[in-house]
Amino acid sequence: MDLIKGGEFLVKETPANEIFGLEEMSEEQKMLRDSAIEFIDREVIPNRERFEKKDYAFTEECMKKLGEMGMLGISVPEVYGGMGMSFMDTIIACDYLSGASGSMGTAIGAHTGIGTLPVLFYGTEELKRKYLPDLATGKKFGAYCLTEPEAGSDANSGKTKAKLSEDGKYYLINGQKMWISNAGFADTFTFFAKIDDDKNISSFIINKSELENPESLSLGEEEHKLGIRASSTRQVFFNDMKVPVENLLGERNNGFKIALNVLNVGRLKLAAASLDGQRRTLSLSIRYANERKQFGVAISSFGAIRKKIAEMATGVFISEAGTYRAAKNIENKIDELVEKGLPKEEAERKGIEEFAVECSILKVYVSDITQHIADEGIQIYGGMGFSEDAPMEQAWRDSRIARIYEGTNEINRLLAVGMLIKRAMKGEIDLLTPAMNIAKELTGIPSFDIPDYSAYMSQERALLANLKKVFLMVSGAALQKYTTEIEKQQTLLLNASEILIQIYMAESGILRAEKYFSRDSAEAAMARLNLYKATEKIIGAAKEGIISFACGDEQKMMLSGLRRFTKYTDYPNIAELTDTIAKHFVEKGKY
Repeated sequence: MDLIKGGEFLVKETPANEIFGLEEMSEEQKMLRDSAIEFIDREVIPNRERFEKKDYAFTEECMKKLGEMGMLGISVPEVYGGMGMSFMDTIIACDYLSGASGSMGTAIGAHTGIGTLPVLFYGTEELKRKYLPDLATGKKFGAYCLTEPEAGSDANSGKTKAKLSEDGKYYLINGQKMWISNAGFADTFTFFAKIDDDKNISSFIINKSELENPESLSLGEEEHKLGIRASSTRQVFFNDMKVPVENLLGERNNGFKIALNVLNVGRLKLAAASLDGQRRTLSLSIRYANERKQFGVAISSFGAIRKKIAEMATGVFISEAGTYRAAKNIENKIDELVEKGLPKEEAERKGIEEFAVECSILKVYVSDITQHIADEGIQIYGGMGFSEDAPMEQAWRDSRIARIYEGTNEINRLLAVGMLIKRAMKGEIDLLTPAMNIAKELTGIPSFDIPDYSAYMSQERALLANLKKVFLMVSGAALQKYTTEIEKQQTLLLNASEILIQIYMAESGILRAEKYFSRDSAEAAMARLNLYKATEKIIGAAKEGIISFACGDEQKMMLSGLRRFTKYTDYPNIAELTDTIAKHFVEKGKY
């Protein structure tokens, strides 16, 4: 099979049979899912109040239990004490372990992702054997120290310094890190510092318990946060902390690349970690709407509530579709690289790097939708939703951080388009040829033939192909005008990014519905409803972009092209789609 490349979804049609959905989990994956759900329902859900009261010790206790179950070492090879399972297994575990509590989700994500992967991907064999077994089994927990008071999104501007000792055996580390998840109970710290006067940061690892002077690594007080209240978040201070030179991860000056590559998988895992929270919030909302009576009937019978339920369910369905589609692409790439002889860890790192564009897309879309679902959950609960006695306000507060960490959504929007452009400029994907073809198409005579859309999802497929033309038309013209100065046009890039995100997620939903569900199913209705709404968003973003940089005949031609490329032959009946979806889930009583 000719594997699709990262970002290539824009110029290459994806057959529905090449995607992965939750509908085709193996028996082993279903067992993994069920084990995760059973743990969360037993240990986490009944103790919601403990998390809300900032019981950090309880978070640590739950993490230890997960370590004993093997859940923290799923992605770690067996030779280093882990389970050695597949990349998809890692995503499934992340999904079903992380959604019920933002505090637990953050602790798990920080430990298994950014707390473990740097040494797995970039550590020497000695470092892997030293640190990974304890991380995989939960005997020690990991923290990832990148952010500083003056270095957030601009991570490479950090002020933490590493100075080589006179005998050349140690680096002396001095500096400060902030917003460090798991810091209160972590022993293994991955951190970044500039060696001497280097231009770029370098990456290191150390156990606090192995320091000659334990006080050379000290912690600030716990941060008091809007949400994820029982996630330990502290400042970390380094004061002449001695780190052996062999504890350097990767090469000197290469820390920024390490940080970016680890954050790429963190972005996909953040999307996965949000999914079960979406499902649980929606299911609670449906249950409440079915039980709550007003004017003598359940509020789930009211059109306004049903519309909310339909749109929330659609958000979950599309979030799942995109997340597992990207995970399958990455897993396929990993398998291909392993077959070519690459070590598993290197193959995984390269596979994730290949789909960095999709990881940023998912981080933005899923985190936005997750908070929207929580917000609508509060609205369905009404006044009760605003009370701490109901679960909705906690879901809203916990979901808010997802739009900030692993790179803010604004940064990730810019990254998605920026990385795509760089891939095209390097010749890794060909965007120029299709962009030039679209320019010719705009000046040609459009076809007035009425297409045959009798085949399942054929009109939707045709519309998606045209929406991709919108992106190529707008971005191609903008690149031609601004060339290397395009990075300074952030407002325009944000418009292009919105188009890109909506295309990928809408296509993911259509592919999932086409592969697994019939044309009259609620799932097909969700895919169609989302495509319609995505098209409207694309029209708005594209029009704003076009009138911002084009003028005269060029502007008229592009606006005409926008109308042509976003036109339905037969518009879907949105009210009918909405009612089909709402009826399905209201009767089912959950997502």
